[in-house]
Amino acid sequence: MLTYLIRRILLLIPTLLGITILVFGVMAAAPGGIGGPLLNERGGQIGGANQQRIREYYEKRYGLNKPYAIQYLRWLNNISPVGFRVNEDGSLGRIAVKWPDLGESITQRRPVSDLLKDALPVTLILNLVSIPLVYVIGIVSGIIAARNRGNAADVGIGTSQLALWSIPTIWSGVLLIGFLANREYVNWFPTGGLTSVGSLDASFLPSHVDGRWQAGFLVDRVWHLILPVVCLSYGGFAFLSKLMRGSILDNLGADYVRTARAKGLNENVILYRHVFRNSLLSLITVAAAILPSLLGGSIVVETIFGLPGMGKLSVDAVSLRDRELVLGLTFVGGLIGLTSMVLRDVLYAMADPRVTYD
Repeated sequence: MLTYLIRRILLLIPTLLGITILVFGVMAAAPGGIGGPLLNERGGQIGGANQQRIREYYEKRYGLNKPYAIQYLRWLNNISPVGFRVNEDGSLGRIAVKWPDLGESITQRRPVSDLLKDALPVTLILNLVSIPLVYVIGIVSGIIAARNRGNAADVGIGTSQLALWSIPTIWSGVLLIGFLANREYVNWFPTGGLTSVGSLDASFLPSHVDGRWQAGFLVDRVWHLILPVVCLSYGGFAFLSKLMRGSILDNLGADYVRTARAKGLNENVILYRHVFRNSLLSLITVAAAILPSLLGGSIVVETIFGLPGMGKLSVDAVSLRDRELVLGLTFVGGLIGLTSMVLRDVLYAMADPRVTYD
């Protein structure tokens, strides 16, 4: 198992290189090239003879006037822990061990690492809340549907899950804001953001201050996260519920279940101790696809609800073709997705002792 893990971890390097090369190539092949929309915007604000001067300044500062291969190799050298040191005049020095550097954002003029530190916690909060909901609701509803196969509960759960899976996230987000966050209708939830005005100065837990009840920071944060989490998770648990139902029904017809029933074991023991464990293998198989899909869904959800996370940052970076920021987001997102695949294989071997990677 250890040899397999080392081999998989080493394979992450060429895979990440391939992903970043592909993204860089798409940016370079787009009309205007890398940073083209940004340079046109900055130059257009000045106009006249200074427009070309402004464009040349940004091209020289960020190396946009270099060949695309040189631009990518310089970025690769910056993020590599072992590479050439860059001198003050921009020339390359000797090879040394250095701290990886994701560069500076062209659009926001801040280090990409600082932007990721600000945006990544928001996306992680959304996903850390959504993933348990996806699995708990999906597993429970799948078990209920399988135990009541053909009954009203099975039909109701199956119909509702199919309907949820068919609703686009962008449409559901607009509807939730339009009805549940609209003053003309229900107005139960905020329209966007992570906190209300003044909540950062309030106490962490609910409390009474001057005879009035204050929700506190925790309740306010949960209140703002309800609609985004609903939009991000309903499609996932609808899919897992159908998958769980089919997997349980397949295992209920297996030979080991008939043997367990012949021995007189209780149905609950058969279901939860034997069938349920084997049914989890299919969920583990698709687990590697759940996390990247949630990260991809965060782009839509964060844009709709105005959350300053990785998704909204990605939309802004891609629209202006911010080289360092797009490649930094690609690198971090690819690393998370590939790590989830390695974790899937480890969990698969833990759940099924017959699986070996030696």
